[in-house]
Amino acid sequence: MLNDWSDDIVVVDLADDPQLSDELTAIIDRVAEAETDQVPHVVLNMGLVAYIKSSNLAQLIRLRKLQHEVGRELILCSVDDRVWSVMMVTGLDKLFNVAPDPMTALASIQLGDSDSDADAEATR
Repeated sequence: MLNDWSDDIVVVDLADDPQLSDELTAIIDRVAEAETDQVPHVVLNMGLVAYIKSSNLAQLIRLRKLQHEVGRELILCSVDDRVWSVMMVTGLDKLFNVAPDPMTALASIQLGDSDSDADAEATR
């Protein structure tokens, strides 16, 4: 389920397929259709995902690419050990930012935004 946590952060609570594929498609579509300055940071709460298919991995990679192109964060959190094992074997653990839980992911994004704002102020 997609939840607008703030104006520029979306938290997506994921579960196993078929909901996993549907929710990933929904957030990919939202990001792809948004104006560049309207693309939100995305936190994927994977706490209820017990397994992941190759097609889901492809969706995650596509979403990461879209987020990266516009300088927005994508953070996976609460990743099950079985899913994490698949990500490690495929090398995707090095590609994605991962947090232990949604609150840590949200704090990471907010602190990153604060740093960006401070950097922007310093260069003025």
